[in-house]
Amino acid sequence: MYEGVRWWRRLWALLDEEPSTQLDDLARLWAVMAFEQGWLEDPENWDIDPDHIRKRQIWLEREAPRAVRESIPDWLDELGERELGAAWDSVLSSLNEKSVVDLRTNTLKGTREELQMRLREDDIETVPIEGVPTGLTLKVRKNVFATKAFQEGLFEVQDRASQLVAPLVNPQPGERVIDACAGAGGKTLHLGALMKNKGKVLSLDIHEWKLEELRKRARRDGVNIVETRVIESTKVIKRLAEGADRVLLDVPCSGLGVLRRNPDTKWKITPEELTSLRQTQAEILKSYSRMVKPGGTLVYATCSCLPSENQEQVESFLKDHGADWALIEQEIVRPDQGRGDGFFAARLERKRSTTI
Repeated sequence: MYEGVRWWRRLWALLDEEPSTQLDDLARLWAVMAFEQGWLEDPENWDIDPDHIRKRQIWLEREAPRAVRESIPDWLDELGERELGAAWDSVLSSLNEKSVVDLRTNTLKGTREELQMRLREDDIETVPIEGVPTGLTLKVRKNVFATKAFQEGLFEVQDRASQLVAPLVNPQPGERVIDACAGAGGKTLHLGALMKNKGKVLSLDIHEWKLEELRKRARRDGVNIVETRVIESTKVIKRLAEGADRVLLDVPCSGLGVLRRNPDTKWKITPEELTSLRQTQAEILKSYSRMVKPGGTLVYATCSCLPSENQEQVESFLKDHGADWALIEQEIVRPDQGRGDGFFAARLERKRSTTI
């Protein structure tokens, strides 16, 4: 299913037909994909001429526009090239690769080595991820959610790049930390583990159902310093002004860095929606940054590859508020670097004498 969505445009180009969602046409599309992948030797029973498909494959590789070959909307291909230049070819190709399954060890309940041993009992082999102390990756994709290790809260499924964000926040035991766009709480749980369950992590989101899922996960993982709060109005943020030692803003974004896991995103997102997202990001950065105490830390993060959602947002913020904030470091992870999904994170420090 995912592969059909991922290669939707390319597969129809192989058939040399207009896209259709009729069941019979979708069945033929599956047959084309199976033939190209080598799962189906003879597609003629599906009313498909294999010689025609082979000729179209040659055309795709030699003459077809990149957007068709890599199966992406024209406008998104043009945007990627405009923002990433020569790197876009490699980035786009990597976004069409199958994703791996990475795990984050819950260090409140054990070590990475102990987790490996427990998973091996369920015939699940893993490999430590270099440069990510809590990370393991599965050698073979399996249903890890059915394991006792998962039910006991020994790990979370979390991409290796995503596991770099909470350490960049660098929360210390006893501090008050805010995860301001918490969602279902993957990074909240990581923050709590890094704090050794000492202090407070306040997790905010506009959706109560996501926070409910976070609370379930926190109970399973044994993270008991989490408090959740729904953002029902701007008053919630105003009341927390200068109330946090550290704030994480994992803001809403295009999700273009995680197309390997969510290939449908490239067909759903529109230029208008992307423009709206950029505006939302800028507003969140300006408004939510006020929750950081003077001398405190702010981390702005996205799962996008686009500089317009990442470096440029931080640059714009500092242009307006540079007297009060300093950029300490940035982490840019491209999906073609072997370090996981496309992610961005910037750590800023609020100066002790501020005016915002």
